[in-house]
Formats: sequence, C-alpha cells, structure tokens
Amino acid sequence: MARRIERVNSLIRQEISDLIQHQAKDPRLSGLVSITEVDTSADLKYARVFVSGICSQEEREETLSVLVAASGFLRNELARRLRLRHIPALDFRWDDSIEKGAHILELIDRVADDEERK
Repeated sequence: MARRIERVNSLIRQEISDLIQHQAKDPRLSGLVSITEVDTSADLKYARVFVSGICSQEEREETLSVLVAASGFLRNELARRLRLRHIPALDFRWDDSIEKGAHILELIDRVADDEERK
C-alpha cells in the first residue's frame, strides 16, 4: 500500500472517530463505538470504514444504519477538516475481529485449563 494512502486512511479514521465522539448528536451512537480501520481505494474515491463495539446484533445493525444515514454529514465535515482534493464516499462495515479474538482467547484458556487438570 502506498504511503500516501496509509496516511489518508489514518487521517480519516482519526477524524471520523473524533466526529462521532464530539459532533454526532444521535443518542444511538452513545454506546462504545470505535472506528478500527479505514481502507481507501487507490483513486481515493471510496473508503470502507470498519466499526467495532461491544453490543448485540440488533445494536450493530442500528449503529450501522445510523452511520450510513450520517455519512453525508461526516463527509462534509471531513471536507472541512482535511486538505484533500476529493473526499471519499464512506461505506460503513462492522468489524468483528474483537469478538473473534475474544473467542480464540477463550478457546486457548479452555485448552490450558484441560491441560492443567490432566
């Protein structure tokens, strides 16, 4: 990945995180929601924004729908904050890597407990 795209990904991630924490007024975003990663296309026209949090499946879907509805606002705010010729269209997706990691750790703990019992 090009160094410029990495920097743009990092900037977009930081700014969207800041906007959600301080500017978003929707109470459905009040839970623990974090932007884990941003993956921008090579032409900088599209950006996949990966969102994570500790919540149920229903809350995940609601969080994603709120973010999709707020994508125009977020994109306008990014245009004000970042010095980019084109602000990418935002595509929000759920990142379940935290849950997968927790599940793997739980499995490792189970195996370790079984080994100790033997």
